[in-house]
Amino acid sequence: MLSNVVIGQYYPAKSHIHSLDPRVKLLAVVVYVAALFVADSWLGYGLTAACLGLVIYASNVPPVYLLRGLRAVFMIIVFTAFLNIFFTPGTRVIFSFWIFTMTAEGLITAFRMTLRLVLLITGSSLLTLTTSPIQLTDAIEFALKPLKKIKVPAHELAMMMTIALRFIPTLLEETDKIMKAQMARGADFDTGGLMKKARSLVPLLVPLFLSCFRRADELAMAMEARCYRGDINRTRMKQMLLTGKDYKALGFLAGYAAAGLLSRLLYS
Repeated sequence: MLSNVVIGQYYPAKSHIHSLDPRVKLLAVVVYVAALFVADSWLGYGLTAACLGLVIYASNVPPVYLLRGLRAVFMIIVFTAFLNIFFTPGTRVIFSFWIFTMTAEGLITAFRMTLRLVLLITGSSLLTLTTSPIQLTDAIEFALKPLKKIKVPAHELAMMMTIALRFIPTLLEETDKIMKAQMARGADFDTGGLMKKARSLVPLLVPLFLSCFRRADELAMAMEARCYRGDINRTRMKQMLLTGKDYKALGFLAGYAAAGLLSRLLYS
């Protein structure tokens, strides 16, 4: 389960999406998420799914790799579908028992919410899968640049967010190793009631916190050894410059946003 999380991981490959400017990809994710929540018709969802499939194909990231990442949030998706199926009011009742009532409107809402979650997680994961941590830091810092006028440490915020994203798979891998080591020593994380399962997590949480603090200290020492001083007199080996393919991607993004807005207006 823990190894299935793809958020925060980088998938090295040569593709049109990997070579795009990170600022364009960050903007694309923002527009994609906004369009996904604005979509309120099957045409809007179909348009979003088609564009996502095209981007996945252009990124050379295996679709199986992306679908494997959905296993980590499978229970959240199932729980969301369950709530929408049995607790969405409607007129066309299909099944009713005690406090549970299944309606046709609930089934449609559950399918839409499930589809929206899958598209949201898959599309958001593509940002970290196709963008290296350094590029992502530069893109976030550029987005936060206007806040520097009010003395907001944009570079430090961007660095913290990128490090947090980058260490998600690392910490999950560390958790998996600790869990297997504790199970080899006789720890049981699966059986018993809620309180017993909560107590069984103590042998897991203590070494995990110690590992997190140790990694944070090692990272701080490594940054100090390299004379890291934040944004003071910082230069970049690779400058972020928009090229022809970036402008084409922006044009495609504008077309997608316009089509999504048009579908919303037509079917509202």
